[in-house]
Amino acid sequence: MSDLQRNVLRACAKAWVPVLGLACAAALAVWAFPEEVNAARKAGIVVGWLGCGMLLVSLFLVLREPRLARLFGGLENMYDWHHRFGMAAYVALLAHPLLLAAASLPKAPREAWELLSPFSEGWPVWTGWLALVALMAGLGATFAPRIPYKIRRPLHAALGGAVVMGLVHLMTLGIDEPVAPILLAALALLAWRLLRGDWGLGAYPYVVRSVARISGSAVEVALAPLGERLAARPGQFALVAFRAGPQFDGCEEFHPFTVSAIEGESGFRIAVKALGDCTRRLQTVQPGALARVEGAFGDFLSSANAARQYWIAGGVGVTPFLSLLREGRLERPTTLIYLYRSQAEALFVEELRALAAASPQLTLRLMETGDAPADPAKLIPATEEVEGGEFWLCGPPPMVESFKRYLRGRRVSARHMHFENFGML
Repeated sequence: MSDLQRNVLRACAKAWVPVLGLACAAALAVWAFPEEVNAARKAGIVVGWLGCGMLLVSLFLVLREPRLARLFGGLENMYDWHHRFGMAAYVALLAHPLLLAAASLPKAPREAWELLSPFSEGWPVWTGWLALVALMAGLGATFAPRIPYKIRRPLHAALGGAVVMGLVHLMTLGIDEPVAPILLAALALLAWRLLRGDWGLGAYPYVVRSVARISGSAVEVALAPLGERLAARPGQFALVAFRAGPQFDGCEEFHPFTVSAIEGESGFRIAVKALGDCTRRLQTVQPGALARVEGAFGDFLSSANAARQYWIAGGVGVTPFLSLLREGRLERPTTLIYLYRSQAEALFVEELRALAAASPQLTLRLMETGDAPADPAKLIPATEEVEGGEFWLCGPPPMVESFKRYLRGRRVSARHMHFENFGML
Protein backbone atom coordinates (compact mmCIF):
# COMPACT_ATOMS: atom_id res chain seq x y z
CA MET A 1 0.00 0.00 0.00
CA SER A 2 1.37 3.41 -1.00
CA ASP A 3 1.81 6.34 1.40
CA LEU A 4 -1.01 8.19 -0.40
CA GLN A 5 -3.39 5.24 0.07
CA ARG A 6 -2.49 4.98 3.77
CA ASN A 7 -3.05 8.69 4.30
CA VAL A 8 -6.42 8.57 2.50
CA LEU A 9 -7.59 5.59 4.58
CA ARG A 10 -6.49 7.31 7.79
CA ALA A 11 -8.29 10.53 6.84
CA CYS A 12 -11.46 8.57 5.99
CA ALA A 13 -11.35 6.75 9.33
CA LYS A 14 -11.05 10.04 11.21
CA ALA A 15 -13.86 11.59 9.16
CA TRP A 16 -16.27 8.80 10.14
CA VAL A 17 -16.74 10.30 13.60
CA PRO A 18 -18.05 13.79 12.72
CA VAL A 19 -20.05 12.50 9.74
CA LEU A 20 -21.84 9.75 11.65
CA GLY A 21 -22.22 11.91 14.76
CA LEU A 22 -23.84 14.79 12.90
CA ALA A 23 -26.02 12.36 10.96
CA CYS A 24 -27.34 10.78 14.18
CA ALA A 25 -28.07 14.16 15.77
CA ALA A 26 -29.73 15.46 12.60
CA ALA A 27 -31.89 12.32 12.32
CA LEU A 28 -33.41 13.00 15.74
CA ALA A 29 -34.05 16.65 14.87
CA VAL A 30 -35.72 15.69 11.57
CA TRP A 31 -37.88 13.08 13.30
CA ALA A 32 -39.08 15.60 15.89
CA PHE A 33 -39.36 18.60 13.54
CA PRO A 34 -42.51 20.54 14.53
CA GLU A 35 -44.87 21.97 11.95
CA GLU A 36 -47.56 24.27 13.34
CA VAL A 37 -45.62 26.38 15.88
CA ASN A 38 -43.93 29.78 15.67
CA ALA A 39 -40.30 30.15 14.61
CA ALA A 40 -38.80 30.57 18.11
CA ARG A 41 -40.57 27.50 19.48
CA LYS A 42 -39.65 25.51 16.39
CA ALA A 43 -35.99 26.50 16.82
CA GLY A 44 -36.11 25.61 20.53
CA ILE A 45 -37.45 22.13 19.82
CA VAL A 46 -34.95 21.48 17.02
CA VAL A 47 -31.86 22.59 18.97
CA GLY A 48 -33.06 20.55 21.95
CA TRP A 49 -33.15 17.38 19.87
CA LEU A 50 -29.85 18.25 18.21
CA GLY A 51 -28.28 18.67 21.66
CA CYS A 52 -29.73 15.36 22.80
CA GLY A 53 -28.32 13.59 19.74
CA MET A 54 -24.87 15.11 20.11
CA LEU A 55 -24.81 14.20 23.79
CA LEU A 56 -25.56 10.58 22.90
CA VAL A 57 -22.77 10.61 20.33
CA SER A 58 -20.40 12.10 22.92
CA LEU A 59 -21.30 9.27 25.30
CA PHE A 60 -20.62 6.65 22.63
CA LEU A 61 -17.18 8.12 21.90
CA VAL A 62 -15.84 7.42 25.41
CA LEU A 63 -16.01 3.65 24.87
CA ARG A 64 -12.41 2.40 25.10
CA GLU A 65 -12.57 -0.43 22.60
CA PRO A 66 -9.51 -1.10 20.39
CA ARG A 67 -11.66 -2.24 17.45
CA LEU A 68 -13.76 0.94 17.60
CA ALA A 69 -10.61 3.04 17.94
CA ARG A 70 -9.17 1.49 14.76
CA LEU A 71 -12.46 2.03 12.90
CA PHE A 72 -12.75 5.69 13.95
CA GLY A 73 -9.18 6.87 13.45
CA GLY A 74 -7.76 6.19 16.90
CA LEU A 75 -8.69 6.73 20.53
CA GLU A 76 -7.29 10.26 20.48
CA ASN A 77 -9.58 11.17 17.56
CA MET A 78 -12.58 9.69 19.39
CA TYR A 79 -11.80 11.63 22.57
CA ASP A 80 -11.25 14.83 20.60
CA TRP A 81 -14.71 14.55 19.02
CA HIS A 82 -16.19 13.46 22.36
CA HIS A 83 -15.20 16.88 23.72
CA ARG A 84 -16.41 18.72 20.62
CA PHE A 85 -19.80 17.06 20.57
CA GLY A 86 -20.13 17.53 24.33
CA MET A 87 -19.47 21.26 24.05
CA ALA A 88 -21.81 21.65 21.06
CA ALA A 89 -24.51 19.73 22.96
CA TYR A 90 -24.13 22.06 25.94
CA VAL A 91 -24.59 25.16 23.76
CA ALA A 92 -27.63 23.63 22.03
CA LEU A 93 -29.26 22.46 25.26
CA LEU A 94 -28.64 25.82 26.93
CA ALA A 95 -30.30 27.57 23.98
CA HIS A 96 -33.24 25.12 24.07
CA PRO A 97 -35.16 26.57 27.09
CA LEU A 98 -34.21 30.14 26.15
CA LEU A 99 -35.74 29.77 22.71
CA LEU A 100 -38.86 28.13 24.13
CA ALA A 101 -39.26 31.01 26.58
CA ALA A 102 -38.68 33.52 23.78
CA ALA A 103 -41.61 31.98 21.91
CA SER A 104 -43.98 32.99 24.75
CA LEU A 105 -42.28 36.23 25.83
CA PRO A 106 -44.08 38.77 23.57
CA LYS A 107 -47.60 37.65 24.54
CA ALA A 108 -47.14 36.00 27.93
CA PRO A 109 -44.02 37.16 29.85
CA ARG A 110 -45.13 35.38 33.02
CA GLU A 111 -45.51 32.11 31.13
CA ALA A 112 -42.03 32.58 29.66
CA TRP A 113 -40.54 33.05 33.15
CA GLU A 114 -42.36 30.02 34.53
CA LEU A 115 -40.98 27.95 31.70
CA LEU A 116 -37.44 28.84 32.74
CA SER A 117 -37.86 28.86 36.52
CA PRO A 118 -37.20 25.52 38.25
CA PHE A 119 -39.19 26.78 41.27
CA SER A 120 -42.52 27.21 39.54
CA GLU A 121 -42.79 24.00 37.53
CA GLY A 122 -42.78 20.24 38.18
CA TRP A 123 -40.62 17.32 37.15
CA PRO A 124 -40.45 18.12 33.41
CA VAL A 125 -38.61 21.39 34.11
CA TRP A 126 -36.68 20.06 37.12
CA THR A 127 -35.23 17.12 35.19
CA GLY A 128 -34.27 19.44 32.32
CA TRP A 129 -32.37 21.75 34.65
CA LEU A 130 -30.72 18.81 36.42
CA ALA A 131 -29.49 17.56 33.04
CA LEU A 132 -27.99 21.01 32.30
CA VAL A 133 -26.31 21.21 35.71
CA ALA A 134 -24.80 17.72 35.24
CA LEU A 135 -23.60 18.73 31.79
CA MET A 136 -21.98 21.90 33.18
CA ALA A 137 -20.24 19.87 35.90
CA GLY A 138 -18.86 17.42 33.34
CA LEU A 139 -17.64 20.11 30.96
CA GLY A 140 -16.22 22.18 33.82
CA ALA A 141 -14.08 19.22 34.86
CA THR A 142 -12.82 18.87 31.29
CA PHE A 143 -11.58 22.46 31.11
CA ALA A 144 -10.19 22.68 34.65
CA PRO A 145 -7.05 20.52 34.60
CA ARG A 146 -5.89 21.86 37.97
CA ILE A 147 -8.71 20.06 39.75
CA PRO A 148 -7.26 16.90 41.37
CA TYR A 149 -7.80 13.81 39.24
CA LYS A 150 -9.84 12.00 41.90
CA ILE A 151 -12.31 14.91 41.90
CA ARG A 152 -12.19 15.69 38.19
CA ARG A 153 -12.91 12.11 37.12
CA PRO A 154 -16.31 11.70 38.87
CA LEU A 155 -17.26 15.23 37.81
CA HIS A 156 -16.54 14.36 34.21
CA ALA A 157 -18.62 11.19 34.65
CA ALA A 158 -21.59 13.53 35.27
CA LEU A 159 -21.84 13.75 31.47
CA GLY A 160 -23.31 10.27 31.53
CA GLY A 161 -25.82 11.38 34.14
CA ALA A 162 -26.69 14.38 31.97
CA VAL A 163 -27.60 12.05 29.10
CA VAL A 164 -29.85 9.92 31.29
CA MET A 165 -31.47 12.92 32.98
CA GLY A 166 -32.08 14.62 29.62
CA LEU A 167 -33.88 11.54 28.32
CA VAL A 168 -35.91 11.31 31.53
CA HIS A 169 -36.83 14.98 30.96
CA LEU A 170 -38.28 14.05 27.57
CA MET A 171 -40.23 11.14 29.02
CA THR A 172 -41.76 13.35 31.72
CA LEU A 173 -43.02 15.52 28.87
CA GLY A 174 -44.88 12.47 27.55
CA ILE A 175 -42.44 11.67 24.70
CA ASP A 176 -41.96 7.91 24.98
CA GLU A 177 -41.06 7.09 21.38
CA PRO A 178 -38.26 6.89 20.45
CA VAL A 179 -36.98 8.09 23.84
CA ALA A 180 -37.50 4.86 25.81
CA PRO A 181 -35.33 2.75 23.43
CA ILE A 182 -32.71 5.52 23.33
CA LEU A 183 -32.65 5.61 27.16
CA LEU A 184 -32.04 1.85 27.22
CA ALA A 185 -29.24 2.26 24.68
CA ALA A 186 -27.67 5.06 26.77
CA LEU A 187 -27.81 2.91 29.91
CA ALA A 188 -26.21 0.05 27.97
CA LEU A 189 -23.36 2.34 26.81
CA LEU A 190 -22.81 3.58 30.37
CA ALA A 191 -22.77 0.01 31.70
CA TRP A 192 -20.37 -1.03 28.93
CA ARG A 193 -17.94 1.76 29.79
CA LEU A 194 -18.27 1.20 33.55
CA LEU A 195 -17.84 -2.58 33.49
CA ARG A 196 -15.34 -3.06 30.66
CA GLY A 197 -13.51 0.24 30.96
CA ASP A 198 -13.51 1.71 34.46
CA TRP A 199 -13.80 -1.63 36.28
CA GLY A 200 -11.49 -3.34 33.81
CA LEU A 201 -13.58 -6.45 33.11
CA GLY A 202 -12.45 -6.33 29.49
CA ALA A 203 -8.78 -5.81 30.37
CA TYR A 204 -5.94 -8.31 30.08
CA PRO A 205 -4.44 -9.59 33.36
CA TYR A 206 -0.70 -8.88 33.72
CA VAL A 207 1.92 -9.03 36.44
CA VAL A 208 4.96 -6.80 37.01
CA ARG A 209 7.97 -8.92 36.09
CA SER A 210 10.69 -6.37 36.84
CA VAL A 211 11.26 -2.68 37.58
CA ALA A 212 14.37 -0.76 36.48
CA ARG A 213 15.28 2.74 37.61
CA ILE A 214 16.10 4.80 34.47
CA SER A 215 16.36 8.27 36.06
CA GLY A 216 15.75 10.00 39.36
CA SER A 217 12.07 10.40 38.51
CA ALA A 218 11.32 7.52 36.13
CA VAL A 219 11.22 3.74 36.05
CA GLU A 220 10.76 1.19 33.29
CA VAL A 221 8.23 -1.49 34.21
CA ALA A 222 8.21 -4.88 32.50
CA LEU A 223 4.76 -6.50 32.39
CA ALA A 224 4.18 -10.20 31.72
CA PRO A 225 0.80 -11.64 30.62
CA LEU A 226 -1.13 -14.00 32.90
CA GLY A 227 -3.38 -15.11 30.04
CA GLU A 228 -4.21 -13.59 26.68
CA ARG A 229 -1.60 -11.00 25.82
CA LEU A 230 -1.76 -7.53 24.35
CA ALA A 231 -1.13 -7.23 20.59
CA ALA A 232 0.96 -4.08 20.28
CA ARG A 233 3.41 -2.57 17.84
CA PRO A 234 6.06 0.15 18.27
CA GLY A 235 4.60 3.62 18.73
CA GLN A 236 1.38 2.44 20.37
CA PHE A 237 0.23 2.94 23.94
CA ALA A 238 -1.76 0.90 26.44
CA LEU A 239 -4.04 1.83 29.33
CA VAL A 240 -2.74 0.24 32.53
CA ALA A 241 -4.10 0.07 36.09
CA PHE A 242 -1.99 -1.37 38.93
CA ARG A 243 -3.55 -3.20 41.86
CA ALA A 244 -2.41 -2.72 45.43
CA GLY A 245 0.05 -5.22 46.90
CA PRO A 246 1.92 -5.90 50.16
CA GLN A 247 4.48 -3.12 49.53
CA PHE A 248 2.54 -0.95 47.06
CA ASP A 249 -0.75 0.86 47.62
CA GLY A 250 -1.80 0.60 43.98
CA CYS A 251 -3.01 2.94 41.30
CA GLU A 252 -6.38 1.54 40.31
CA GLU A 253 -7.24 4.15 37.66
CA PHE A 254 -6.35 3.36 34.06
CA HIS A 255 -3.64 5.65 32.71
CA PRO A 256 -2.06 5.70 29.23
CA PHE A 257 1.57 4.63 28.91
CA THR A 258 3.58 4.40 25.69
CA VAL A 259 5.04 0.97 25.01
CA SER A 260 8.83 1.28 25.29
CA ALA A 261 9.63 -2.32 24.26
CA ILE A 262 7.70 -5.32 22.93
CA GLU A 263 8.94 -8.67 24.16
CA GLY A 264 6.64 -11.10 22.36
CA GLU A 265 5.29 -13.85 24.56
CA SER A 266 7.12 -12.32 27.54
CA GLY A 267 5.01 -9.14 27.48
CA PHE A 268 6.02 -5.52 27.04
CA ARG A 269 7.62 -2.62 28.89
CA ILE A 270 6.47 0.91 29.69
CA ALA A 271 8.38 3.95 30.93
CA VAL A 272 6.72 5.71 33.87
CA LYS A 273 7.81 9.25 34.75
CA ALA A 274 6.59 10.89 37.96
CA LEU A 275 4.25 13.55 36.53
CA GLY A 276 1.22 13.21 38.83
CA ASP A 277 -0.16 11.42 41.90
CA CYS A 278 -0.49 8.03 40.22
CA THR A 279 2.83 8.08 38.37
CA ARG A 280 4.62 9.21 41.55
CA ARG A 281 3.21 6.20 43.40
CA LEU A 282 4.29 3.93 40.56
CA GLN A 283 7.92 4.83 41.23
CA THR A 284 7.72 2.32 44.12
CA VAL A 285 5.89 -0.50 42.30
CA GLN A 286 7.38 -3.92 43.03
CA PRO A 287 7.76 -7.10 40.96
CA GLY A 288 4.74 -9.34 41.52
CA ALA A 289 2.21 -6.48 41.56
CA LEU A 290 -0.86 -7.28 39.47
CA ALA A 291 -2.00 -5.02 36.64
CA ARG A 292 -4.84 -4.77 34.14
CA VAL A 293 -4.11 -3.69 30.58
CA GLU A 294 -6.38 -2.32 27.83
CA GLY A 295 -5.38 -1.69 24.25
CA ALA A 296 -3.26 -1.32 22.31
CA PHE A 297 -4.14 2.07 20.86
CA GLY A 298 -2.63 4.59 18.46
CA ASP A 299 -0.96 4.62 15.05
CA PHE A 300 2.06 6.83 15.73
CA LEU A 301 5.02 5.81 13.47
CA SER A 302 2.84 3.27 11.63
CA SER A 303 3.08 5.06 8.29
CA ALA A 304 6.78 5.91 8.21
CA ASN A 305 7.74 5.84 4.53
CA ALA A 306 11.02 5.62 2.65
CA ALA A 307 11.84 9.31 3.04
CA ARG A 308 14.43 10.60 5.48
CA GLN A 309 13.03 10.53 9.00
CA TYR A 310 13.35 13.15 11.72
CA TRP A 311 12.23 11.99 15.17
CA ILE A 312 11.94 14.83 17.69
CA ALA A 313 11.39 13.80 21.32
CA GLY A 314 11.17 15.60 24.64
CA GLY A 315 11.51 13.87 28.03
CA VAL A 316 9.52 10.65 28.28
CA GLY A 317 8.32 11.32 24.71
CA VAL A 318 11.38 9.37 23.52
CA THR A 319 9.68 6.04 24.37
CA PRO A 320 7.80 5.42 21.08
CA PHE A 321 10.99 6.00 19.11
CA LEU A 322 12.99 3.78 21.45
CA SER A 323 10.41 1.03 21.01
CA LEU A 324 10.96 1.03 17.25
CA LEU A 325 14.74 1.17 17.61
CA ARG A 326 14.68 -1.81 19.97
CA GLU A 327 12.86 -3.79 17.27
CA GLY A 328 15.96 -3.34 15.11
CA ARG A 329 13.99 -2.47 11.98
CA LEU A 330 15.51 0.88 11.03
CA GLU A 331 15.45 0.83 7.22
CA ARG A 332 15.93 4.48 6.28
CA PRO A 333 18.20 7.38 7.29
CA THR A 334 16.85 8.68 10.59
CA THR A 335 17.83 11.59 12.82
CA LEU A 336 16.67 11.31 16.43
CA ILE A 337 16.65 14.64 18.26
CA TYR A 338 16.21 14.16 22.00
CA LEU A 339 15.72 17.06 24.42
CA TYR A 340 15.79 16.75 28.20
CA ARG A 341 15.92 19.25 31.02
CA SER A 342 18.94 17.83 32.86
CA GLN A 343 21.20 14.79 32.85
CA ALA A 344 19.36 13.52 35.92
CA GLU A 345 16.07 13.51 33.98
CA ALA A 346 17.40 12.10 30.71
CA LEU A 347 16.01 8.66 29.82
CA PHE A 348 17.83 5.85 28.00
CA VAL A 349 20.65 8.11 26.81
CA GLU A 350 23.39 5.46 27.04
CA GLU A 351 21.22 2.92 25.24
CA LEU A 352 20.43 5.45 22.53
CA ARG A 353 24.13 6.16 22.07
CA ALA A 354 24.83 2.44 21.76
CA LEU A 355 22.02 2.02 19.21
CA ALA A 356 23.33 4.97 17.17
CA ALA A 357 26.87 3.55 17.24
CA ALA A 358 25.58 0.19 15.99
CA SER A 359 23.36 1.58 13.22
CA PRO A 360 24.78 3.63 10.31
CA GLN A 361 21.20 4.71 9.52
CA LEU A 362 20.73 6.49 12.86
CA THR A 363 22.02 9.96 13.74
CA LEU A 364 21.57 10.99 17.37
CA ARG A 365 21.39 14.61 18.51
CA LEU A 366 21.07 15.28 22.24
CA MET A 367 20.40 18.58 23.97
CA GLU A 368 20.18 19.43 27.65
CA THR A 369 17.80 22.40 27.72
CA GLY A 370 17.66 23.36 31.40
CA ASP A 371 14.71 25.62 32.10
CA ALA A 372 15.04 27.51 28.82
CA PRO A 373 13.04 26.51 25.73
CA ALA A 374 15.02 24.65 23.07
CA ASP A 375 16.08 26.45 19.91
CA PRO A 376 15.08 24.26 16.93
CA ALA A 377 17.55 26.09 14.66
CA LYS A 378 20.46 24.66 16.70
CA LEU A 379 19.21 21.11 16.18
CA ILE A 380 18.06 21.42 12.57
CA PRO A 381 20.32 24.17 11.16
CA ALA A 382 19.27 26.25 8.17
CA THR A 383 22.05 24.70 6.09
CA GLU A 384 20.55 21.22 6.45
CA GLU A 385 18.29 20.03 3.63
CA VAL A 386 14.89 19.04 5.05
CA GLU A 387 12.77 18.99 1.88
CA GLY A 388 11.08 15.62 1.46
CA GLY A 389 11.73 14.59 5.06
CA GLU A 390 9.11 13.23 7.44
CA PHE A 391 8.97 14.77 10.93
CA TRP A 392 7.58 12.89 13.93
CA LEU A 393 7.21 14.84 17.19
CA CYS A 394 6.44 13.56 20.68
CA GLY A 395 6.94 15.65 23.79
CA PRO A 396 5.53 18.49 25.87
CA PRO A 397 3.14 20.77 23.91
CA PRO A 398 5.42 23.88 24.10
CA MET A 399 8.27 21.90 22.53
CA VAL A 400 6.03 20.54 19.78
CA GLU A 401 4.62 23.99 18.98
CA SER A 402 8.11 25.48 18.83
CA PHE A 403 9.30 22.91 16.29
CA LYS A 404 6.08 23.21 14.28
CA ARG A 405 6.59 26.96 13.87
CA TYR A 406 10.22 26.48 12.88
CA LEU A 407 9.44 23.72 10.37
CA ARG A 408 6.65 25.75 8.79
CA GLY A 409 9.20 28.53 8.33
CA ARG A 410 11.43 25.97 6.59
CA ARG A 411 8.54 25.20 4.18
CA VAL A 412 7.77 21.77 5.65
CA SER A 413 4.09 21.12 4.91
CA ALA A 414 1.60 19.93 7.52
CA ARG A 415 1.25 16.50 5.88
CA HIS A 416 4.94 15.85 6.57
CA MET A 417 4.57 16.59 10.30
CA HIS A 418 3.11 13.94 12.61
CA PHE A 419 2.37 14.28 16.31
CA GLU A 420 1.73 12.18 19.36
CA ASN A 421 -0.61 13.87 21.84
CA PHE A 422 1.81 13.97 24.77
CA GLY A 423 -0.84 15.62 26.93
CA MET A 424 -2.90 12.45 26.66
CA LEU A 425 0.02 10.15 27.38
